[in-house]
Amino acid sequence: MKVAVIMGSDSDYPVLEPLIKTLEEFGIESEILVASAHRTPEKVHVFASSAKQRGIKIIIAAAGAAAHLAGVIASVTTLPVIGIPIKSSALNGMDSLLSTVQMPAGIPVATMAIDGAKNAALFAIQILALSDNNLADKLETYRDNLKIEVEQKNANLQKKLNK
Repeated sequence: MKVAVIMGSDSDYPVLEPLIKTLEEFGIESEILVASAHRTPEKVHVFASSAKQRGIKIIIAAAGAAAHLAGVIASVTTLPVIGIPIKSSALNGMDSLLSTVQMPAGIPVATMAIDGAKNAALFAIQILALSDNNLADKLETYRDNLKIEVEQKNANLQKKLNK
C-alpha cells in the first residue's frame, strides 16, 4: 500500500514531518514530492492522473495561501484526497483552510485542520485499514496506547496536586 504526499513548497516539509513519521511507524510506503498547483500545473496533473497506476491508494496534499493543490489533484483522480491547509500567510492559515475545504459538489477533498499533518496520516491509515486487518490491528493498538498515555498523564497530575 502506498500513500502519496505532495506539498506545494519545500517550506511545508517541517509541518509534514509528523505525517511522514506516522506513515513509517505504521509501515506505509510513501511517495513524497513538491509540486505547485499554480507554478507547475502540468507536473501536478501528470502526478495525480497517473497515481493509481503507480499503486497509490490515497493522496495527501498540503499547501498554503491560495491552497488549491488538493482540489486540483481531486479534479483529475478518483483516489481519496486528503487536504492539509498550511499556515503560511498573513491570514494565519484561514485562506489555506477555505481554499482546501470549499470544494464544489462532486469533487470532494477530506480536509484536516490547519497544519493537521498527523491526523491526515491517521485518516489515511483508517481508510487503508478497511481492507487490511494487520493495519487495523496496529491502529487499535495505537488507540489503546493513546488511552494509556492519557491515564498516565492524569496519574502524574494527581500526584502533583496531592503533594
